[in-house]
Amino acid sequence: MAAKLVDTHCHLDPQYFPTGADDVLARAAAVGVSGFVVVGVGADLAPARAAVALAKRIPERIGAAVGIHPHDAKTLDDAAYEELSTLARMPEVVAVGEIGLDYHYDHSPRDVQRATFARLVNLAREVKKPIVVHTREAAADTLDVLAQEGARDVGGIIHCFSEDRPFAEKAIDLGFDISFSGIVTFKSATAIQDVARWAPLDRILVETDSPYLAPVPMRGKPCEPAFVVHTAKRVAELRGQSFDQIAEATTKNAERRFGRSFATS
Repeated sequence: MAAKLVDTHCHLDPQYFPTGADDVLARAAAVGVSGFVVVGVGADLAPARAAVALAKRIPERIGAAVGIHPHDAKTLDDAAYEELSTLARMPEVVAVGEIGLDYHYDHSPRDVQRATFARLVNLAREVKKPIVVHTREAAADTLDVLAQEGARDVGGIIHCFSEDRPFAEKAIDLGFDISFSGIVTFKSATAIQDVARWAPLDRILVETDSPYLAPVPMRGKPCEPAFVVHTAKRVAELRGQSFDQIAEATTKNAERRFGRSFATS
């Protein structure tokens, strides 16, 4: 049997796949992607509800993550927090996220981003589930919030890793794994590729961030979970390891991190 893969971060809600996720999941399964963490974030909680519904329908293969993206941090009022807190406690939900800081676009004020991030780190600690972190141009503040709010208690994932080795070392020390997206296949991504070569084998994951960031050789196409195969192949090349070794290790790491197994077929 060929080694299986887990796409640890994909967005499959109807705004991206209006005809549903079944065909997307079938194409992924056909190339050996057997598990998925479906992330539900958006301007409201509809994507979170959709992610949970999909995980309920296909529980053997899908876990959901629910959170508030930093772009939408300003939308987190008490009513939204209460619903998110309820969703986060559901057994189908394997993580709180993606949450974090994004200083590139600043769609929400930075102080609001930090406050929302801190509040949701504490929600993850309360429900005892790992954190999926989005960070862009906010490396120092991201690490600061994680450290100050006790994120080490639950650990988590730096998703779509786009920082450098010093950041990766600090994140790993805080109990976080490093997840590589299609960016690691880009010719210009030398700092990320350096981290992929260096990172401990038991602390790496692969993802698509579907429908974004399609890897080489699929650039220019809407990304989907089947494409995580290309990311895993590139990580294997960078490390001088076989594809099967990377598939086996990243799947084992995903199952450890999310506290569940994923179907083998």
